[in-house]
Amino acid sequence: QVQLVESGGGLVQAGGSLRLSCAASGSIFSIYSMGWYRQAPENQRDMVARIFTVGGTAYADSVKGRFTISRDNAKNTVYLQMNSLKPEDTAVYYCSALKDGIKYWGKGTLVTVSS
Repeated sequence: QVQLVESGGGLVQAGGSLRLSCAASGSIFSIYSMGWYRQAPENQRDMVARIFTVGGTAYADSVKGRFTISRDNAKNTVYLQMNSLKPEDTAVYYCSALKDGIKYWGKGTLVTVSS
């Protein structure tokens, strides 16, 4: 089992920045990747960014150049730095971890970008 706890969401004006954090605990050995997904009301949950244990990252086209995913292995924490935020970035952001073919989820943190 992997437990994930997100933090850092909130209300920000368009053009502003936020940094989300995701602390992982439990059986974190051999996690293949961790990532951030988001879900706006009445929309599906979409991938925002992923970071792979073996190296490398992936981003949704809509956030490339604005968002950066990173990790601190000593703290078992993954971050999502979000810059130049837009109203369309408003959503609940979920942290995920993929391990042994199972995807684990945090409870989510709300990000609201006002225009």
